Amino acid sequence: MQQNLGLDDSQIIRKNNVSDTDATAIENAMRECIEEGCQVIFATSWGYMDICEALADEYPDVIFSHGTGYKSNGVNFNNYFGRIYQARYLTGIAAGLKTETNKIGYVAAMGKDNSEVTGGCNAFAMGAYSVNPDCEVYVKVTNSWFDPEGEKQAADALIAEGCDVIGQHCDTPNPQLAAEAAGVFGVGYNSDMSKDAPKAVLTSTVWDWSAYYTWAVENIINGTWTGENYFGGMADGLVGIAPLAEDSSLREPRRPSTLQRQRWSPAGTYLTA
Repeated sequence: MQQNLGLDDSQIIRKNNVSDTDATAIENAMRECIEEGCQVIFATSWGYMDICEALADEYPDVIFSHGTGYKSNGVNFNNYFGRIYQARYLTGIAAGLKTETNKIGYVAAMGKDNSEVTGGCNAFAMGAYSVNPDCEVYVKVTNSWFDPEGEKQAADALIAEGCDVIGQHCDTPNPQLAAEAAGVFGVGYNSDMSKDAPKAVLTSTVWDWSAYYTWAVENIINGTWTGENYFGGMADGLVGIAPLAEDSSLREPRRPSTLQRQRWSPAGTYLTA
């Protein structure tokens, strides 16, 4: 965004490693941004949402843009997210073509009550099933957006159950590292995790937040900001997939029969344990 719009370093204020469970730290970081003259604050974690809501009322001339949440006021407080399920479907195809055991594991941050995680998991399963109707997706839930040890343990448990491809909706590369250590494969999330586990990662579901940040700041500069929420997709460049591993050796897809297509539903592939 900075490069796209020609902004210099002095115009960007960063507050890093602010715990999204520490309300005081979140508020202090945002107030410091306001005191330093920030006109827009991008709050990049789920736990920042309520503080954005409160401060937006207090500072009507500052724009608070919150990532992954659901609250907004339509004026100076909006939320932004993307159609990550589009990319999930495609990476599910890679998993479905790669599995030999027809068991694919998925480490999920939250369970079926969270639409973001469940929708992505179902899209991943639908992609896998579209090329391999015999496969199933097994899910382990960590109940945390960031739990390095829990994510590793979940992946290890899925591998022990026979899963030979490990997908994920969680923040660390630990599920991919576990896959590599066990000699199986995986699909990363957030960024291209082949940098972390090059022997395991087939591809990754990735975000490019610059697509939104450029759009938002450009509107602010031009005076065309409306306070609307943003929900971009692959066509906007917000979500995508990393390059497929060169040595992935994916097999030919197997199409489901008419009977199998009639019997299958996304819910049937979402197995929690």
